[in-house]
Amino acid sequence: MNNLTQFKSWLKNVSFLTETDCNLFEPSLQTRQIKNKDIILHEGQVCKELGFINNGVFRMYYLSDGKEINTHFSFENEFVVNYDSFLQEAPSRYFIQALEDAEIVTFNLPTLQSAYNQSQNWERFGRIMAEYSYKLTTKRVEGFMFLDAEQRYLQMMKETPHFLERVPLYHLASYLGVERESLSRLRKKIAGK
Repeated sequence: MNNLTQFKSWLKNVSFLTETDCNLFEPSLQTRQIKNKDIILHEGQVCKELGFINNGVFRMYYLSDGKEINTHFSFENEFVVNYDSFLQEAPSRYFIQALEDAEIVTFNLPTLQSAYNQSQNWERFGRIMAEYSYKLTTKRVEGFMFLDAEQRYLQMMKETPHFLERVPLYHLASYLGVERESLSRLRKKIAGK
């Protein structure tokens, strides 16, 4: 499967998108190879591209008193983007970094807006993506409000077990809001149950 075919195949699996809808994007799609640890978005930059991940893992993080705080991980067949910066064309508060060698298929905001203008199916797709992003954000915020560290870890194990396979533990600790040593103790405690 070539680099654009995977993205088009994924889009066609969205049941309401037609071949014509998918073809609206093709002339504007670009494939990028990203090396492990490359930062594709820096704090203060405007996120100018939305990337569909053919392969690889990315993390989104911010700095707090010089400490990296992970907020999101993106994997194959997901999008990697700072939506707020992308949609508002505003400076990002976050960094996005590859955690593995990766390949992404990218397009820009004018391409997306053009598709919205030409197809109600793309408008519907945009709404569904916005709802998905909202659900993820709400779940993350509520996880910190209503769950303790152990509950957050157990929820991650249940809902996103692939995180444990592909994301280094020190990044997971930051994501869960605990120190690395605390995560190690928590893992031992859960394994002992």
